[in-house]
Amino acid sequence: MKKIGFLSFGHWSPSPQSATRSAQDVLLQSIDLAVAAEELGADGAYFRVHHFAQQLASPFPLLAAVAARTSRIEIGTGVIDMRYENPFYMVEDAGSADLISEGRLQLGISRGSPEQVIEGWRHFGYGPAEGETDADLGRRHAEVFLHLLKGQGFARPNPNPMFPNPPGLLRLEPHSDGLRDRIWWGSASNATAIWAAQKGMNLQSSTLKADESGEPFHVQQARQIRAYRDAWTAAGHARTPRVSVSRSIFALTTDQDRAYFGRDDSSDQVGVIDNMRAVFGRSYAAEPERLIEQLRADEAIAEADTLLLTVPNQLGVAYNAHVIETILRHVAPALGWR
Repeated sequence: MKKIGFLSFGHWSPSPQSATRSAQDVLLQSIDLAVAAEELGADGAYFRVHHFAQQLASPFPLLAAVAARTSRIEIGTGVIDMRYENPFYMVEDAGSADLISEGRLQLGISRGSPEQVIEGWRHFGYGPAEGETDADLGRRHAEVFLHLLKGQGFARPNPNPMFPNPPGLLRLEPHSDGLRDRIWWGSASNATAIWAAQKGMNLQSSTLKADESGEPFHVQQARQIRAYRDAWTAAGHARTPRVSVSRSIFALTTDQDRAYFGRDDSSDQVGVIDNMRAVFGRSYAAEPERLIEQLRADEAIAEADTLLLTVPNQLGVAYNAHVIETILRHVAPALGWR
């Protein structure tokens, strides 16, 4: 395991039990948690994106703010739903955030998951072309985004511009060299993992996956990762790809940990999401020694190079920093981290 970061879904609720009771709370605490995670030695701060929900949405202002407050930690998303995105405007936003971070952006994108409203992307002005599905729409937007990130000129300049132009066709600005290699695809199936490899994207595999064999979640996910790497090799890409998996992991070291998670006797669950039979991975909560044994048996964690810890953001910055610290201090070294 080369890198360990956190993934926040950015929930807020007016409930008295929530430490994040407003969107402002979530945004400011997300920045503070990224700063704390960097100080603890974590490798990444990642944020989920949902629309029409009391969760984090437009990611780039947050990513830029985190970039301005940190200096080392990777900053990313897991994932941006490309059905909602204008790839041209997104290239400008992503380039700006990456330049502010000095090249630390790791941008997870995907076709997306079921949303809070019916066909929410239509409210953003997007819809599938004739014969397309909404999944096709997301992948089409992703392919345009990837092409634009190359930084090649494509727009014919005005012969009488307000400001002087460089010679030739113009590209979108600001352009950030290297960002194209730091785009990840959030995949829930073997087929889309293979597609991501063919397109030269890194792979994000989450806490759920299409149930394609009936085997335990971590076994299916490990097979997905191996299929992805085989497809990457077959495509002939020059660089080495990265693969992340996400897990809910809690080391029980205090009475507060045991009160929150001590009764979490979790196992894989099977359900239907977006008309797909899916297997949902278990959570892990145990004393550090037992936790190490459990995680060593997780085949997908062994296959991946990056582990993202899903954090309960509504419990506040201090507690989530504690969650991250206990994993880094008491568990991660035994898994080969650092």
